[in-house]
Amino acid sequence: MSKVSIILGSKSDLPVAEKAIGVLKKLGVPYDIAVASAHRTPARVEELVKSSDADAFIAIAGLSAALPGVVASFTVKPVIGVPVSGALNLDAILSIVQMPPGIPVACVGLDRGDNAAILACEIVALSDPKVADALVSYRKEQADKVAADSEKVVQDAGC
Repeated sequence: MSKVSIILGSKSDLPVAEKAIGVLKKLGVPYDIAVASAHRTPARVEELVKSSDADAFIAIAGLSAALPGVVASFTVKPVIGVPVSGALNLDAILSIVQMPPGIPVACVGLDRGDNAAILACEIVALSDPKVADALVSYRKEQADKVAADSEKVVQDAGC
């Protein structure tokens, strides 16, 4: 049973998906992954979404980045869009951010598969205390790293 389903618009989006996978593994959240194009294989997108038991979807796409919106059209579950950087970064961002009324898609920054996974985990944590605890630990690790970085900077500056 996957809690998060990751759908890539093309195989070239895999490096962005790997960021999400790393976070999901770290936090112990089951996931599945597939490649399906909103434009070239819309029936496959529909089948993946409608047959999924996931609590949330991460849809990763570049260029016109229609995939997150198409995924959202087939489900009432949360969809997080990740625009992929390339020659036309603004097109990918706007394609996800500017959804029509009634079909919202959350959007994280360019190539931020990691943030998409954290947001998906926050959604899953609403009904899964183990994931909520893992998120608290993850945030503490981040805070501890910043504190250690600060100490190092101060020390290196000779203060």
